[in-house]
Amino acid sequence: MYDNSMKIEFISKSQNESFARVAVASFASQLDPTVEELADVKTAVSEAVTNSIIHGYENKEGVVKIEAFIKEKELTLIVEDQGVGIENIELARQPLYTSRPDLERSGMGFTVMETFMDYLKIESEKNKGTRLTMKKVFNSLS
Repeated sequence: MYDNSMKIEFISKSQNESFARVAVASFASQLDPTVEELADVKTAVSEAVTNSIIHGYENKEGVVKIEAFIKEKELTLIVEDQGVGIENIELARQPLYTSRPDLERSGMGFTVMETFMDYLKIESEKNKGTRLTMKKVFNSLS
């Protein structure tokens, strides 16, 4: 199965985005990542959690869940919410697209996640939430 795993959940408040970054980074540190690899993971987690808070729950209170799994040198992350869901995933994946132009969002969240991680899968259902699965293989020398 997996070498290690963890699960956290927290209220969809923007203050918890930094908590999520640090928690996942601490968990991933057992893979002896480079500073750059760790920064990539933290950035992807930040984007995923921010998407859940801003778009999924539209700044209303809900719960964001993160699960992390390690197998050999691969980290798998699942970030999930029970928010409004994504109506058109392909459109949402387009760089610069945002469903919240009123908030001056950059529309680069999924693009950033795809850039910094080796794998991104987006599953979503309208009014039921969104589940992001991301993977990164660590190339540490150890």
